[in-house]
Amino acid sequence: MTYVIAQPCVDLKDRACVDECPVDCIYEGNRMLYIQPDECVDCGACEPVCPVEAIYYEDDVPDEWAAYYDANVEFFDEIGAPGGAAKMGVIDADHPLIEALPPQSTEG
Repeated sequence: MTYVIAQPCVDLKDRACVDECPVDCIYEGNRMLYIQPDECVDCGACEPVCPVEAIYYEDDVPDEWAAYYDANVEFFDEIGAPGGAAKMGVIDADHPLIEALPPQSTEG
């Protein structure tokens, strides 16, 4: 089980969740953040600090964003579990689901 980052993060990337994550498992793509499912310890520290409520426990992802579970998992198909996001920096990629989205408004 793991946490999932969904559509509200696209083009926002607030990073409050990154600061709270005790195991450094939240990686940054070009347009959104992704949780590495094999590194996540299910502590839930990231969820309450997300200002746009983009983080959900995998069983609680709203139906409209169900595809984001696969996007978070498949984002790591090529890079695996690097063992810490800080050493990776921004990964010059996104999942195809995210790449296909039009620019998202970051104004509230």
